[in-house]
Amino acid sequence: MMRQGISTDRRIRQSLLVFCAMSCLLPGVAQPENLIGKNGLAIVVHKDTEVDNLSMHELRNIFLANQQFWPNRSRIILLVRAPQSDERDFVLDSIYRMDEARFRQYWIAKMFRAEVPRGPKIVFSTDMTLDLVVAIPGSISFMRADDVTDEIKLIRIDGKLPSDEGYPLK
Repeated sequence: MMRQGISTDRRIRQSLLVFCAMSCLLPGVAQPENLIGKNGLAIVVHKDTEVDNLSMHELRNIFLANQQFWPNRSRIILLVRAPQSDERDFVLDSIYRMDEARFRQYWIAKMFRAEVPRGPKIVFSTDMTLDLVVAIPGSISFMRADDVTDEIKLIRIDGKLPSDEGYPLK
C-alpha cells in the first residue's frame, strides 16, 4: 500500500515537472519580452546628459563598456537590474545577447584585464533605478517604459521612443 502511494506521488511530481518545463517553451508563457509591458523597455539617463538618441549599436557598446565616456568626456555610469528581474532578462537577451552566466563571465574578464574600473552598479527595483539615475550624473539604465518619470531623460533608440511603431526594445 505504501509503495503505491509513493509511486503516485512520484508520477504527480514528474508530470508537474514536465508541465513546467514545457510551459517555458510555449510562446507567450513566461518569456521576458512578454513581461516588459506593451510599451517596451526604456533607456534612461541623468537629465543633464547631452545625448538624446543612440543607435542600437551605440547602446550595445555602452552596455558592454566598449564606450565608457559620453561625448562631453564625462564617465558613463551603468546601472543594471539585479538578476531574476524581467527587465534584466530582457536586456541580457536583446542588448547583451548573452545569458546570465556569460554576462557574469564577461564582466569578470573585463575587470581582470583592467578594461573597466568596475562592473555595472546593481539596482534592485524601479524606484532605486529612478533615484540613482536622478542622483548620479552620467548614469544610464533601463526600465519599463510605463515607469519613466519626468525626473529623468528618455533616450530615443534608432530615432524612436518606446511609444513609436518599430521601437527596437519591445
